[in-house]
Amino acid sequence: MTDHTDQENENEGQQDQFDLSQWDEEYENAPVEEHDFENVPDGKYQVVVDRVELTASKTSDKPMLKWALKIIAPNHVGRLLWRNNMIASADNIKWLKNDLLTCGMKLGKLSELPENIEKLLDVKIEVTVRTRGENQNIYFNKLIDSGRQDSGDGANIDREMDQQAQEIFK
Repeated sequence: MTDHTDQENENEGQQDQFDLSQWDEEYENAPVEEHDFENVPDGKYQVVVDRVELTASKTSDKPMLKWALKIIAPNHVGRLLWRNNMIASADNIKWLKNDLLTCGMKLGKLSELPENIEKLLDVKIEVTVRTRGENQNIYFNKLIDSGRQDSGDGANIDREMDQQAQEIFK
């Protein structure tokens, strides 16, 4: 009979096999690049929903929909914007419903969101970024492309116009 505990202990020591001391001087002298990420300026941006998840707020433990929106046009392409929809009051639900509808998602009940959340990925929308004090707010304006080929509800804009817009904002 093999003792798996001994094998696991042998594998733990493998991380010590590499002699990294040959790189100590380069590591010590390597410059450190400073990353000072300022907020994107206020204005309108075209974004794609890069990530979206239903999670709990760290401060209140209340449910929220957490969005990561990647800018695709006209400026600051590739930068991320974050938006959180808290789910804790009637006003919160109103904002969430409007944001979901802007993304082309029509739910009969909010409880249907978890099984449909992936449909929000790759949706392209126009947003407005507005800064007040130290807080930056992201407002969903309108749908550009639902990201779904099978959408027959008029949610997709004319593909030719979409391609023209992409050419303009390159």
